[in-house]
Amino acid sequence: MEAGWGVKIEYFVEDTPLGNAGALFKLRDRIGEEPFLLLNADAVFDVDFNRMVEFHRAHGGLVTLFTHPNSHPYDSGLIMADENNEVNAWLGKEDERPAYYKNRVNAGLHVIDPKALDMAGIDGSLVGTSDEITGKVIKVDLDRQILKPLCGMHAMFCYDSSEYVKDMGTPKRYRSVCSDFEKGVVEAKNLKNKQKAIFLDRDGTINKYVGFLRSEKELELLPGVAEAIKLINASGYLVIVVTNQPVIARGEVTWGGLAEIHNKLETELGKQGAYIDGLYFCPHHPHKGFEGEVAELKIECDCRKPKPGLILKAVEDLNINLEQSWMIGDSDSDVLAGEAAGCRAIKIEEGGLLEAVETILTY
Repeated sequence: MEAGWGVKIEYFVEDTPLGNAGALFKLRDRIGEEPFLLLNADAVFDVDFNRMVEFHRAHGGLVTLFTHPNSHPYDSGLIMADENNEVNAWLGKEDERPAYYKNRVNAGLHVIDPKALDMAGIDGSLVGTSDEITGKVIKVDLDRQILKPLCGMHAMFCYDSSEYVKDMGTPKRYRSVCSDFEKGVVEAKNLKNKQKAIFLDRDGTINKYVGFLRSEKELELLPGVAEAIKLINASGYLVIVVTNQPVIARGEVTWGGLAEIHNKLETELGKQGAYIDGLYFCPHHPHKGFEGEVAELKIECDCRKPKPGLILKAVEDLNINLEQSWMIGDSDSDVLAGEAAGCRAIKIEEGGLLEAVETILTY
């Protein structure tokens, strides 16, 4: 069938249900040997797949998962990955999960090298036939039989993106994505288009200021923060956290310790239906003489606020229009960083984030 926009569409009809990946094995010869896109049929999305495919090629894996944060990570399957975005674990809704985790959910869009199918050891000729022992029709489950076995094998990576992907598998979700489409939200979130963002400082803006925060136990969200971030999530703005973390250079917190702090931040926000689209931190500190300090990080850098490096890195990654963006923080260095980057800035008192966000969204 030739679609109206010049795309050739072919259909494979399953006379007997084959599971959500059984058709891949019936079509294995047609697929060939080049990586292909596999997209869930009940998802509405507008994604710059060129970026995703470029990421896939650069990382050299067999599978790339499109991952994103959502408003209910506590009851979603979670993707656990390292600092290079290599997938180490895939936790289903039913699986035990750590106390704190990054809000990273599989969205159902994949780049798959056909070698991943061959590695699954599934005989395509048997798919759809009855099992000799159980008598049940042999089906193939994409996640359990093809993707999850690749965890920790240096073969699967996650591509984190803020672009629009939502499933429409229920009447309520269908109405929601229709509304988003009519408002232009779906198309606007494509990273080919300029994005607008609200940059947030961390300590004293999102969480209670305790001086140098050195443990996840010390992190406590300020009142109204989750509500403020939910408003931003619904507005079309990206939520980007930019924070100085000299505790790394000072040797007071490890990289893993900082990751756990940020995992708690995302977990606590997620429990209240809020999420961040990106988090950038500066680990440097120019002043020397601290016991246990990390010498290579005791430098003058371009990313420590009031310099604008963290904001500019987010602009590069997410195609952000600074003229339509804002910086909110509780210090002069936050304001100066925002202004140096070229966006508008607001200085708040601790606990003032919700009022500032409401002001921006009615500006």
